[in-house]
Amino acid sequence: MAKKLYVGGLSYNTTEDTLRDTFSKAGTVESAAIIIDKMSGRSKGFGFVEMSSDEEAQKAIKMFNEKELDGRKIIVNEARPMESRPRGESDRGDRGGFGRNRFGGSRRNEW
Repeated sequence: MAKKLYVGGLSYNTTEDTLRDTFSKAGTVESAAIIIDKMSGRSKGFGFVEMSSDEEAQKAIKMFNEKELDGRKIIVNEARPMESRPRGESDRGDRGGFGRNRFGGSRRNEW
């Protein structure tokens, strides 16, 4: 059974091919993905590698955790399942933002 690994601390120059080639030294890589910021098109500095077995995943963690890749020390550990959050919520908290202008009135000209 395949095991997904989280890889953090990546250089902006690291590519999916680099991840695949590096982690293939620990076993068969099923997939490699770097997470890209939608707005800037740049890497967010982390990604995921899926190894073909638990044993290969553990070997990859031992081989690459806190080691250097493209000039950066990377963190490698087992990926946790993505937590679900209700649609529309963000990590920034509730700022309001709809229906009020910066002076506290509604968007209609009430002043």
